[in-house]
Amino acid sequence: MIGHCPATYEDFRERARRRLPRFLFDYIDGGAGDERTLAANVEAWARLDLRQRVLVDVDGVDTATTLAGDAASLPVALAPVGLAGMMARRGEAQAARTAESIGIPFTLSTVGICGLEEVAAASAGRLYWFQLYMLRDRGLVAAMLERAWAAGVRTLVFTVDLPLPGMRHRDTRNGLGQPGLRPRLLRLRQVLSRPKWLYDVALRGKPHSFGSLGALVPAARALDDFRAWVDAQFDPTVTWADIGWVRERWRGKLLLKGLLDPDDAFAAVTAGADTLVVSNHGGRQLDGAAATARVLQAIVARVGDRTEVLVDGGIRSGVDVFRALALGARGVMVGRPWILALAGDGEPGLRALLSTWREELRRTMALVGVKRVADIGPQHLDLDRG
Repeated sequence: MIGHCPATYEDFRERARRRLPRFLFDYIDGGAGDERTLAANVEAWARLDLRQRVLVDVDGVDTATTLAGDAASLPVALAPVGLAGMMARRGEAQAARTAESIGIPFTLSTVGICGLEEVAAASAGRLYWFQLYMLRDRGLVAAMLERAWAAGVRTLVFTVDLPLPGMRHRDTRNGLGQPGLRPRLLRLRQVLSRPKWLYDVALRGKPHSFGSLGALVPAARALDDFRAWVDAQFDPTVTWADIGWVRERWRGKLLLKGLLDPDDAFAAVTAGADTLVVSNHGGRQLDGAAATARVLQAIVARVGDRTEVLVDGGIRSGVDVFRALALGARGVMVGRPWILALAGDGEPGLRALLSTWREELRRTMALVGVKRVADIGPQHLDLDRG
C-alpha cells in the first residue's frame, strides 16, 4: 500500500522512526533527563500568537536574508548533527549538497561521519560552516582550525555548552557507549530489524568513522572506539579565556552556540564572537533549562545592537521560523528536522521539508502583512496572550 506524501516535521519523524534502528532514532529524537526541556522548546514557540492583518499590499514577499554574512534564501541554517552519516548514507555530504541547492548554510559537526574535504566537494564550493568543541588536546583543536580553513570553511560554529555530555536515558537503555556483549547484541537485533538501513547505510555507507578527525585521533577499530575517545576529550575546565585563544587563531567568522543567559551573551560578545546562537542543545544537555523562545528576547535586548543573534531548539515549521524572527533573531538553526527528513526520505525528503518551510514562512509573512524578513518584529506577535 502506498502511504501519504510527508508534509510536516511529524510526518518525516515517523518515516525516520520506521527506517532507523531504534538506538539511532532515539539518539536523534531524545533529550536529557525526563526530556522536559526538549518538550518545552516546542511548546514555547506554539504559545506565541501571531497578529493576522488584512488589506495590506503583500505582493512580492521575499524570504531571503544573510546569516553570518552568507546570503541565504530563507533565514535557516542546518545545525551540526553528530553521526549524521549513520542516519543516511554519507548523510553530511547529502545535506550539504541539498543546502547548497536551496541556498542556505550547512554546518558540519566535528563528529560527522563525512570529513571536511568530502563535504566541501559535495557542496560545490559553497562556503559552508564547521562546528567544533573545545577539546582537552589544544594541539588537536589548532590542527582542526587549520584543516577547516584549508578546506574552504570561513565560518566556525564553536559549541560552548558541552563541558560533559548530558544524561540521555534513551541512549543508556539502548546500550550506546556501554561495553560488553549485551549492549552489542541489543543493537545488533535493532539493526537486523531494519534491512533497508542495513544495506544502504551500514554496508554501502562506509567508512564509518569521524571523517574530519581521521588520523588526528588514536587508532580505533570501531565507531564506539572513536566515540569513547571524543567523549573523554570534552574539557570541563574551559573558560572565556579559552574562547579568546580560539578567536586569536580563527581568521573567519566566529559563532558561539549554546547561550541561554544575557550575561553570558555579553561575555561572548566581549570575547570576540561575531554571532551568538541561543541554544540549550536541543534539550540534550541540562533538563530543566529554559526553552530558547523564553530567553531569546532578553538576550537580544542585551546584545542585539552589538551582534547578530540566531536561535535553535524546538523549531518545527516555517511559522516557528517567523516567530523566532519576531522575537529578534536574525535567523534559526535546526538539527532534528533536517536529519529526520534526510533519514526518512534522503535528499528529496530534506529538499521537500525546506521547500515547505519556505512556503510556510512566505505565507505567514503575507498573512501578517510584511514583505521582507528584515521588517519582521515583535509588533507581529500578540505577546500579551503569548
